[in-house]
Amino acid sequence: MKLVTLRHQGAEYLGIHSGDHAVLPALSSPKEGIPRTMLALIGAGDDGLSMLREFTDPESTGVRIPLAGAELLAPIPNPPANIICLGWNYVEHIEESASAAVRDRELPEHPVVFTKAVGSVIGPFDPIPFNADFSSQWDWEVELGVIIGKAGRGIAESEALEHVFGYTVINDISIRDVQFRHQQFFLGKSADGACPMGPCVVTADEVPDPQALDLSCRVNGETKQASNTRYQIFGISKTISILSQGMTLRAGDIIATGTPSGVGFARKPPEFLKPGDVVECEVQAIGLLRNPVVDAADLG
Repeated sequence: MKLVTLRHQGAEYLGIHSGDHAVLPALSSPKEGIPRTMLALIGAGDDGLSMLREFTDPESTGVRIPLAGAELLAPIPNPPANIICLGWNYVEHIEESASAAVRDRELPEHPVVFTKAVGSVIGPFDPIPFNADFSSQWDWEVELGVIIGKAGRGIAESEALEHVFGYTVINDISIRDVQFRHQQFFLGKSADGACPMGPCVVTADEVPDPQALDLSCRVNGETKQASNTRYQIFGISKTISILSQGMTLRAGDIIATGTPSGVGFARKPPEFLKPGDVVECEVQAIGLLRNPVVDAADLG
C-alpha cells in the first residue's frame, strides 16, 4: 500500500493513496480500532495493515479526499525519536567530499551515524524556512528513508528487512558551515525545516528490493544528484543490523540511509540553496518531494 498523512478538517489522518484520491479509513467505517495515524498503524502491526486492506479496492465506498487539494503532511509529522542518519554511505559522495577539501576520507569500515532533531521534519511540499542569520550554506541531500515497523535489538542481517514497515523520501538539508564547524553534525543537520519527508510511505511488501531504487535531486529543474541505492556502502539490511546491536530499534523509528554525489558544497564553485529556489527529491516507486526555499522572515 501507499500511505499518506494529511490534515482534514483540522485533524491529522492516515490515508490510503488511491489514484488521485486518498481514502481515510478512520472516517470510512464504524469499526473500532481502525488506525487514524501512521504511528497508530505501525503500532498495530500486521493486524493494522489487515484492517486497511478492505479500503484498497478502488470501488470501495469511504471518505475520499482529492489529493490535488489536500494538505499533505510528513508521513510521521512528529517522530517518536530523532531521525537516525548515515553519512558518507555512497562511494562517489566520499570522493567528492575529499576533493572539496572537507577532509581526507577512506571507505568507512563502519557506518557514520548521526541524528536530526524531530523538529526539523516538514511536509513534502512545505516551504524550507531559509534562516540567513543562521547560515547561507543550505545544501540538499536526497535519501531513501526507512521506517521501522517491528522493534528489535541484536537483529541479524538476514532478518533485518522483516523489521521494516515501509520506505519514504527524505531531503537531509544540511547547513554546511555549521556542520563542519562542530565536532558533531547535529547542529548543522537539525535546523527548523531541514528534513522534508514524504510524500508517502510505501509498505515494505511493495518494494521487493530496496537496493535497486533510483534516486535523484533537482534544483530549479536542473538535476544535481542521480544514483541508485545499489551503490550504498552499507545496505539497508546491514545498517539495521549494525544499529540494533547496542540499542533497540523501535516501531516508528526513521533511518535516513545517506546521499549520493552531487551535493552543493562539493561543486566547483560551491552551490547552495537560496530563497526563490525549488528543490525536488525523488525516489523510484515512492514519490517526489517539492519544497520551495522561502526567507524565514516571510513565514512569520
